[in-house]
Amino acid sequence: MKYFFFILFAFFIASRALAVEPSEILGNPQLEDRARKLSSNIRCLVCQNENIDSSDSEFAKDIRLFIRDQLIEGRSDREIENFLVSKYGTYILFKPKFAGYNIFLYLFGPFIFILGISTIFFLFLKSKRGS
Repeated sequence: MKYFFFILFAFFIASRALAVEPSEILGNPQLEDRARKLSSNIRCLVCQNENIDSSDSEFAKDIRLFIRDQLIEGRSDREIENFLVSKYGTYILFKPKFAGYNIFLYLFGPFIFILGISTIFFLFLKSKRGS
């Protein structure tokens, strides 16, 4: 049983390492580091809860190659992110920027969630007392 967790952990590490194919890796270490940093914040729209750096989908591969091509052409990280957001929407970012459309979500979302859970809990307790 103790080897099961070791094998599971090794498989998890190996699967993350195999997502970026050797043919995709740039020769310039600085550009490759920038590509990896950008990829870690870009969501795979096929997998939805995985960044493109660790996804094996065709979409993730295409976006990884696009990012590397743009870096070679001299685009900044912000320009690449802005293009991807304009094409796929803010859902593609794991950490969307704090902007006008999501201020309500960031500021009031947790309070609305707590209020909703409290209301459900109160109604549950009230129904138990009435029974």
